[in-house]
Order: sequence, then C-alpha cells, then structure tokens
Amino acid sequence: METRNNHGLIQALLDCALACEHCASSCLKEEDINMMIDCIKLDRDCADICIQAARLLQRDSIIGHQYLLLCEEICRLCATECSKHDHEHCRQCAVACEECADACHANHEPIHQD
Repeated sequence: METRNNHGLIQALLDCALACEHCASSCLKEEDINMMIDCIKLDRDCADICIQAARLLQRDSIIGHQYLLLCEEICRLCATECSKHDHEHCRQCAVACEECADACHANHEPIHQD
C-alpha cells in the first residue's frame, strides 16, 4: 500500500473532534438540556469516530481510507443536528463537521470485502 500525506485530512479530523467535544460540554451547560440530548450524543459519537479515523490514517492502516465513509456519515449527521440550534458552539461545530465531512468524502475509498 502506498503511503499518503494525510496531514491536512488528519488536522480536519482533529479539529472536528475538538469542536464536537467543546459543543457537547457546552450543551451540558445550556438551560434546557433536554433539548440538547441528541446534539450531545452525536457530538460524542462524532468526536470518537473522528479521533479513530485520525489514528488509522496516522498509522497508515489498510482500512484508514475506507473508515472515512463512516466518518463522513457521522459528521453530516452531527452537522445537521447542530444546525438546528442557535448556540454559537453548535454553529461552530456544524461548520467543523461539514468541513470534515467534505474532507472525508474527497479522500475515502470504497469498502472491499472478499
């Protein structure tokens, strides 16, 4: 397998994960936390998946670029949910998630099964 320079992609994944963590923590401080439950759940899932994607790419895993399909999906779901809220942390998270989803889309590979 050929080694790729994934620095920009890894940075987008890490930026997204940090934005999601910040959003989830900030959502927990909102007045109506019940309204933020789906946002918090998706933020946490997205952060975890983005971090794992960055790890896989950093170690040149043979499934790293295939894993980006899943990462793109969770980023788009999280962006959609965050866009429903008027909080600044949600808006920033939605932008980071969209940017990361676009980067994943541009770099993912199809899943191959034997």
